[in-house]
Amino acid sequence: MDDANVTYAREIVARDPMASFLGIRLEEVRRAYSRLSVEIRPEYLNSHERAHGMILSSVIDQAAAVAANSLGDDVLLVELKINYLAAAAPGERITAEARPVDIKRALSLWTVEVHGGSGTLVATGQALGYHRTRGKKNAKTIER
Repeated sequence: MDDANVTYAREIVARDPMASFLGIRLEEVRRAYSRLSVEIRPEYLNSHERAHGMILSSVIDQAAAVAANSLGDDVLLVELKINYLAAAAPGERITAEARPVDIKRALSLWTVEVHGGSGTLVATGQALGYHRTRGKKNAKTIER
């Protein structure tokens, strides 16, 4: 049985509007881990008819966010680094798996691997997460 934090990551974070719009699908989530996938649609291609870096960065960002938010805090990703290693073709389903590298009180570092349908490593990413108490508003926010 899932705990409330894993349920939150699955029901709230994994279903955010942008991820839903892009067709990013949750495959698995458990504490400090997520696996998501997306099919490379024609509109996700670059001029070389391969997956554009934007869809790869989106699935990496979403995988890290889901995994990080399974821990109990609200985690906001504040940095994303990506290495593009191979091409993903139209119609291919790519899968992103996120795992922690290091988890501290206020910061966490996540690694994400993206594999193509044949198992080829397409991209790797690192995401830095900033933790705050779930549901707590930032007292330093300035209203504009």
